[in-house]
Amino acid sequence: MESQRTASLTDYVKAWPQYLMPGHLLSLGMLWLTRVRHEGFKNGLIEWFIKQFRIDMGQAVESEARAYADFNSFFTRALKPGMRPLDTAPEAVCSPVDGTISQIGTIEHGRVFQAKGHDFSVQELLGGDELAEPFLGGCFTTIYLSPRDYHRIHIPVDGRLRGMLHVPGRLFSVNPATTRAIPRLFARNERVVALFDTELGPMAMVMVGAVFVGSIETVWHGVVTPPAGKIVRAWRYDGAQAQRFDKGDEIGRFNMGSTVILLFGPGALAWEESLAAHTPVLMGQRIGQHS
Repeated sequence: MESQRTASLTDYVKAWPQYLMPGHLLSLGMLWLTRVRHEGFKNGLIEWFIKQFRIDMGQAVESEARAYADFNSFFTRALKPGMRPLDTAPEAVCSPVDGTISQIGTIEHGRVFQAKGHDFSVQELLGGDELAEPFLGGCFTTIYLSPRDYHRIHIPVDGRLRGMLHVPGRLFSVNPATTRAIPRLFARNERVVALFDTELGPMAMVMVGAVFVGSIETVWHGVVTPPAGKIVRAWRYDGAQAQRFDKGDEIGRFNMGSTVILLFGPGALAWEESLAAHTPVLMGQRIGQHS
């Protein structure tokens, strides 16, 4: 399977120049570019994107491309009700996004599998031993969002928010070639970690930044990044701030695309047996169920 192959020379040729790229500067440029409201520029960019990536605008609440104020409004567009049916069965764990599964499985020896020859520790990913402890021996899935995917992020089970971290880092691409070539990619890239209490126990949703991802935002905080910063920022939510979300509620957005990593503790759930690397998923479909 492609998911298990060792990185090729072509993968390295594509990936290694990224070490020299000014990722945050490029992403700030993209942040500005995607918010330009000049009619000719933004309409041309949106129409090119729709054609290039074969976007089905019939699914969007606003199907007219020229009606969007800027490219980012189009990129994070809402979908019509019913476009993403939610598996409402109490035992169902739903996909938080549209995308393609990069990896799915168990957390073995405290490490998350990235690609053949590459893994990373839960401690690195979440920014500390204390946060990682509940997930050791648990399970994970990594879902890659391509440019053509729906880019709003939803909660896969009912949950109560208890914390958030912004972990600064690099901004490498997260495409499959880079994932195969760059060690510990997802633990090196800038990311936002949202922590929830659920009926399945603790759950972490990691929204991983990438080059040209202009910003990551959540519904309770707004834009988290930029600014990128150099130190980990943490927020704790107690009492009235510990907002509760029902399965399927929107919790955040990528302003340009990237990756979501979902973590649960040991014995919390069983992934659907039909899922494997390269399996496409849609927000709301069942990807697992309570153990």
